Amino acid sequence: MIDKTIATLERAVADIHDGATVMIGGFGNAGMPSALIDALLAQGARDLTVVNNNAGNGDTGLAALIKAKRVRKIICSFPRQADSHHFDALYRAGEIELELTPQGNLAERIRAAGAGIGGFFTPTGYGTLLGEGKETRLIDGRHYVLESPIHADFALIKALRGDRWGNLVYRKTARNFGPIMATAAKTTIAQVSDIVALGELDPEHIVTPGIFVQRVVQENAQ
Repeated sequence: MIDKTIATLERAVADIHDGATVMIGGFGNAGMPSALIDALLAQGARDLTVVNNNAGNGDTGLAALIKAKRVRKIICSFPRQADSHHFDALYRAGEIELELTPQGNLAERIRAAGAGIGGFFTPTGYGTLLGEGKETRLIDGRHYVLESPIHADFALIKALRGDRWGNLVYRKTARNFGPIMATAAKTTIAQVSDIVALGELDPEHIVTPGIFVQRVVQENAQ
């Protein structure tokens, strides 16, 4: 019997190792798997490479992970919002590495990894510092730069509901990066509000099929 449910948040993140590349879903606080991040913080893994839309908000979630100096490098598109003060301080001190990627490129690099695409050409970033050192090509009179896929060891994502097979449905815009991150990681861990019985999810509403999810844990599971 296939059963991907995990009893506790602690067990769900127990094997995330030092130096792992971890994708974390969310657009700011929308769709951020805060319970999984807190569990990872307690677990103690360090020297992480984190892939996220931004560099944390305030003092919780990803910001807390950065504050604790568990993140060696972050790949994101928006690191300088008003309340990203922990990232800002560490970056200015040379204690965290940043790979800045325009948001559309970030999403497509993640999607490319999940789709098995070796790279893609995009005009975004051509002729700027973000394109330096990358292969370029002239296509139909327009300049493009080659971007590589982003693969991860783990993806931490948040969904509204899931079943024991790992099928997921999301709440409105909270889905954001979750579906593509689930396809690009070796191990996807989904934090859900509710775990429902198999067959209860309408197949037409399932956004992430269980084949892309290895673990499902309820967000209040201690």
